[in-house]
Parts: sequence; structure tokens; C-alpha cells
Amino acid sequence: MISLRKISISLAFLVLTLFVFADGFMVIPEPQYSPEPFPLEVVFHRVQVAIEDQMAETSIDQSFYNPTSTTLEGYYIFPVPSGAVLNDFTMFVDGRETPAELLGADKARKIYEDIVRQMKDPALLEYSDNGIFKVRIFPIEPHSEKRVKMSYSEILNRDNATLEYLYPLNTEKFSAKPLQDVSILVDLKTAAKLQTVYCPTHEVEIVRKDGSHALISYEDSNVKPDIDFKVYFTTGEEKVGMSLLSYREKKNEGFFFLSLSPVISKDEDEIIPKDIIFVLDVSGSMAGDKLKQAKQALIYCLENLNVQDRFDIIRFSTEAFALFRDLRPVGGESIEEAEAFIEELYPVGGTNIEDALLIALSYDREKDRPQIVVFITDGKPTIGELDEDKLLRKLDNSNKENLRIFTFGIGYEINTHLLDKITWQTKATRTYISPEEDIELKISAFYDKIQSPVLSAVTLRSSANVELYQFYPDILPDLFHGSNLTILGRYKGSGDSKFYLDGKLKGETVSYEYNVDLSQDNTRNEFIPPLWASRRIGHLLDLIRLYGESDEMVDEVTQLARTYGIVTPYTSYLILEDEDTRLVENHLNREFQTLSASGAMGGELRSDFQDEYEDMNLKSGSRSVEVSREFKNLNYALNLDQTRQGKERMMYENETGLEQNLTSQIRNIQGRAVYQTGDIWIDSELQNQESAAKKRIMFSSEEYFELFRNNRNAAQFLALGRNVRFYLDGTYYEIFD
Repeated sequence: MISLRKISISLAFLVLTLFVFADGFMVIPEPQYSPEPFPLEVVFHRVQVAIEDQMAETSIDQSFYNPTSTTLEGYYIFPVPSGAVLNDFTMFVDGRETPAELLGADKARKIYEDIVRQMKDPALLEYSDNGIFKVRIFPIEPHSEKRVKMSYSEILNRDNATLEYLYPLNTEKFSAKPLQDVSILVDLKTAAKLQTVYCPTHEVEIVRKDGSHALISYEDSNVKPDIDFKVYFTTGEEKVGMSLLSYREKKNEGFFFLSLSPVISKDEDEIIPKDIIFVLDVSGSMAGDKLKQAKQALIYCLENLNVQDRFDIIRFSTEAFALFRDLRPVGGESIEEAEAFIEELYPVGGTNIEDALLIALSYDREKDRPQIVVFITDGKPTIGELDEDKLLRKLDNSNKENLRIFTFGIGYEINTHLLDKITWQTKATRTYISPEEDIELKISAFYDKIQSPVLSAVTLRSSANVELYQFYPDILPDLFHGSNLTILGRYKGSGDSKFYLDGKLKGETVSYEYNVDLSQDNTRNEFIPPLWASRRIGHLLDLIRLYGESDEMVDEVTQLARTYGIVTPYTSYLILEDEDTRLVENHLNREFQTLSASGAMGGELRSDFQDEYEDMNLKSGSRSVEVSREFKNLNYALNLDQTRQGKERMMYENETGLEQNLTSQIRNIQGRAVYQTGDIWIDSELQNQESAAKKRIMFSSEEYFELFRNNRNAAQFLALGRNVRFYLDGTYYEIFD
């Protein structure tokens, strides 16, 4: 085993190349006869995690390729997850067990600092609070792969009864090339009932195997991961499981992330009987595959109705016609009649949306049964009331029972503003199905989610010492078996508190009580502020798009997007306009520009952003559908990937001709966004702190490392690069090279 002293001596005399492959760091002395570093290419990176209650064992299998003609020697450094209590560690290189050294955070900080001094690259400082595993790897043969396997076990952290698993996947700042293949599979088992399970950092698939077993999987290729992978879960015996995480800085008002899940077991006695009305467009434009798939989707829904449900089907074209004209129980011959009715439908005539929806809203309703309208169309109204605002008023006046109308728009020749306003008025959701998408799959997947209600008329409140506000969704939907309701919001107050979830269960009012601890300071869960901001921005953009903009709403969207890094084509345009205006009016220090200082903004991208913002006014066509989808995704964002709507349209060439994505030049640090403008990183908070005292510190100077040692909150900012401007503890720091 190589000693800490030996690696320090090596660092003092060698120029080093640092390369991160997936989760660990490879430190390689550069051959003396070559001036260029040798990046090792990742062939694959696979992680398997077995969690049993509070214990987790992580197994890593990865292969990296030496593309050079030189035999290399390296040191593999793996950052231990912060706060983890490690029980065991094993490592194999090419199938042979290899000894590794575990170093605590203090010794690790010294190694990180030495590497920064020699390499002039501060990226490692981000891991300054982590311990490390360190192992020597030799030889790394030319033009060959080196396979590394390692495993370690740990005790998971607990926060407000929520357990957290973290895997250090943040590597983008180091990688010479994207990872060719990356996957993580978490096999989660618990002794008690498994309640909430979610991943707020990545797009994952969660499969519930039974009441105490779930699989969480993430796969991607040709990527540079830039955030760590996190999974949260809770266990317990409550009918509705709750997981609460919070974020708060000092005396500021806090953010909360709340996940609610009914228990996995499906007890028919606990399922609320529902009334559901299917409204299907059979106008001439639905001819062909569209109507065929829509009919198959309706048959799927009928065959999966619960035994106590009631239903009806309305078909409409030039006029509307209801099969039963009342809500028919599932028993008897009703399903057979309905399936025969569906089979005989054929496309003909115009589109009378008014007639269809007024019939759907006219049914008698039993107070204790949730009633849902599923409205499927591929067109705009051509018969009946054609004026959008008048039609909406008629629907509003007829909707005395506050029924929720879930809309499905097929294709592009639809009025997205009309459909979206219908869902806004009725507190439901919209779904759009592109020509290349499977209609049956989309509708049946939606029905699976709303098949079995377990709690209706849901509301959330807190005890007197805490006030909840600006939470989304702002009107809570019913809770369904197998579903997961995620709420993001703000709060005032602090300390031990109670959250109450109230609702109706078969006509009876029920209330679930949860004890929570909202500490005065809690900055561990940095993903919460940008997720909340995404939902708030999605809500405001929808209001602007559907009902017209106001200065107040535009200003709030702009401020939130810049502060929390919710950079989409639409919000980017607002940020650019705002910064340009304030520069002209001398209300903005040029040192604190964010997007407007980026090299990307001098070309076509800026013009494209303006065009996309103006596309918000389109009521039909593919762009109108895309805008509606992306705003909905912002409004319901479950993870950080979903806050980057329109990312694929934000590519540009920098001054050297290299293709970059604007969203990759933003980091969220300590609950706010920092922007890369050329070779300088700018903290968005500086625009709110222009009068702060300024302190200039040269990169890699003794004063620089003193700041690193004495203020651990500075490490994440320092890790960004050699030129960083950031605000911390009342001071504006400028790090310069």
C-alpha cells in the first residue's frame, strides 16, 4: 500500500493529469517525454445497490481504456459519501483483490489541496468534506482496458424519518469524454411497509415489487453526469406514508419537499367507488389509426373499472350522444353494451365540443364519489360555440359540482389554449399525444394512475408555529392507490411542528397527522429550491401564456429563473432582456452579468429564444403543443432533469468551434445558481448584494487556501474554476488567475 507521504512527494515533482471515470478519480503522473495529458475513456460504469432498511451495500463495476502507447501508473481516489458510516470496503483490479487505504476528511483535504497546487485545477475542492479511498493502480497497459470492481457498505442517513441513499456521480467537470454507458440499480427491501420512494435528482423507473420491496433503476449513455444520485424512502404503518425534506438558510424563509404515498396493499374496502365519464371525439379527422387506438384505450379502461364504479361514454362529432344518459354500474351487461357501442363508432362530421362537455357536466352526482371526465379530441370546435372565452364561461357555469376534466389532445390541429384552460378551470391535467406516439398507451397509462381513489378532497395544513404557502400543485388532487403525490412549497416559522393531511374516505372526513422537524438552518438538501422554483415558474408561465402577461409576473419569472438556474428557451429570453435593460440604465454592475455575458448570446441562439417566447401565443400546431407540454413539465417537475425543459434546443458553438449546451454552464450551489461566462463563474446572488465589500484573492495563493481551510462553505464555489465571483457571509469574493 502506498503511503500518504509517498503520494505527496510524487505530487511535488510530477505534473499530473486528473481524470474522473464515473464515481472515482484517477490521478496519473504524465510521462516526461509527452506534453499532453492522457484521458482514460470510460467503457462502462455499472452500479448495483442492495438496501435493507438502514444498511446499504454498493457494488461498482467499471472499465476504462488507455488510448495511448504508454504504460501508465495511477492512483484511484473514491470520495466517500459525506456523512456515511462505512463498515466494509473491498476492491478488485482485473479480478485481483487490491488493498486500499481509507482516509478521513482531514487527510483527504490535504491530498485535494496538494493536487490543486500542482495541477492548478480546483475541481477536487468540492469533495473537501468527504473522506476518500485511495489505491495504486499499475500497470495500465497501452491500448487496453482496466476493469475495476469495488464494494462498500454503509449506514444510511435519516432526516425527518426519511432515509437517504447517495451515490457520488457528479463528474462532468473532470471528464474528457462523456461516459459511454452508465447504470444504477437499487434493490430496496424493508422489514416494515415501504411507503414513499423517490429520486429527485435523475429520471428513474421505480417498480414496486410488493409492500416492502422496490427496484429503482437509472440508465443513460453518452452523458457527463453533473449531480450526485440520490434516493429517498420511508417506512411505516400509516395508511398514507409521508416523507418530508426541507431546505433553509439562516433566517430566510424555508422550502419543503413533501412526498405522499398510500400504502402498496390494495384493500378493496379502502378503495373509493368512482364515477367516470369518457368523452370521445369521432369527427372525420379522427379517421384511421387515431380512432382505432382511442377505441382500444377505452376498452382497456372499461375492463379495468373497479366493481363499485359507475360510468358512461359520450361520443361526439357534429352532435354529441351519450350511451346510457346516466351513470351505469359496472355489473350486469353494462360493460358488454359499452364495448359493443365502442366497436361500432366510426369517424364522420364536425367537432361539437360544447355539446359533448355540457352533457358530461349534466349527470347527477353522489356527494361521496369522486367524478372524473376524460375528454379525448384531435380538433378545434367547428360546431356549436366557437368562441373560446364564451365556451369556457358556459362550461364554468355548468360545472356546479366542480368536476375535473382531464383533457387528451391528439395531434397538432387542436386549440391548446382551450384545452389547457379547461384543465385550469377544473383543476385537472392535460396530456398531448403526438402523431408518432401511441394513443392507447398514453390513455391506458393515465387510467392506471387514477383507477383506484383512496382519498378525495385532499388538503394540507400545518400547526400554528409554521405557515405553508406557495406550494404546488396549489389545488391538491385526489390520492390514488399506487400513486405518489409530491408537493413543493415555502414555509415560515421553524422547529418541531405537525403536518395534517385531510380528506374524504367514503364520505367520512379523515385526517393524518405527521410530526416534522423544520430546523432553523438546514442546507443539506440543495435540490429543493430549484425544484420549487421550477414549479412556481411553470405556474406563472402558464398564466402568462393563457391569460396575458403582467409586469409583476414577468419580473418574478425572471428573478426566479436567474436565482435558481431554471434556464429554458423561454426564461433565458426574459433574463437576457432584463439584464440588457438594467445595463443600459446603469442598474446592473457588468461584473455580475449572468446569461447576457455568455459567449452563446452573440449568435442565433438569442434570436431563437425570442422566437420561442413569442410562440407562447400560438394556439395550435406542433410548437403550441410543445410549449404546453414543457410548461406542464415545469409545473410538475419531480427531479432536476425535468427542470431543464427545451435543453436539446440550447446547443451552440463557442468561440473555439466546440459545441456546448447552455444548461451545462450552470451549477446550483447552496440553493442558488452560478453561471459560467467564458472562463468566469458568476454567482447569481451578487445581483442582490451589489453593495457588499469586495475581496480579491489570487487563485492558488496562500490566502486562497486559507479561505478554503477556514470556510467550508467556500469550497463548492472555489471548485468551479480559477476565476470565480461569489457572495458569502457578507463579502463579495473575486478569485482571479
